[in-house]
Amino acid sequence: MPKKPKYRLNVLLVIKERAKRKTEVELAKAIKRLKEEKEKLEKLELEKKALLKRIAKEQNEMRIKVASGEAKMKDPQVHLNFIRKLEEDLEELEQKIEEQKEEVKRAEKHLQRCRTNYIIAAQEMNMMEKHKELWHKKMNNQLSMEEQKVLNELGNVIHQLSKK
Repeated sequence: MPKKPKYRLNVLLVIKERAKRKTEVELAKAIKRLKEEKEKLEKLELEKKALLKRIAKEQNEMRIKVASGEAKMKDPQVHLNFIRKLEEDLEELEQKIEEQKEEVKRAEKHLQRCRTNYIIAAQEMNMMEKHKELWHKKMNNQLSMEEQKVLNELGNVIHQLSKK
């Protein structure tokens, strides 16, 4: 019996498997990064809500003091400066939120690229596996044809010998 041939593209199959694993890891990292960026955005949104509440609370306290007559001469000016500072902080926070939204968009684009790369790598690996399966079937058919040929020749020889 002839020696069974080896699959000549096995090295390429191994390379495709490694590429698929690498893209899986990249995809997982991209998903994790997107999740982290979204969490940062949510945290900034919560900070903004808390700051808006604080500004409203401070304005309300100032109104109550002025209306009741408890406020001294410089108190409203100090309070207004404090509220102005809070509003500046709010503007900075809104800027950070916009920047974070851009980061989230970048992370989503990166995730989409990673998904596409993973899909391509998986398709290439599946294609190579199918090729290997078809090659094995072809080799098995060739071997069985060769065995059939040898058995037919043996049968013919036995038949010729039994005739004599």
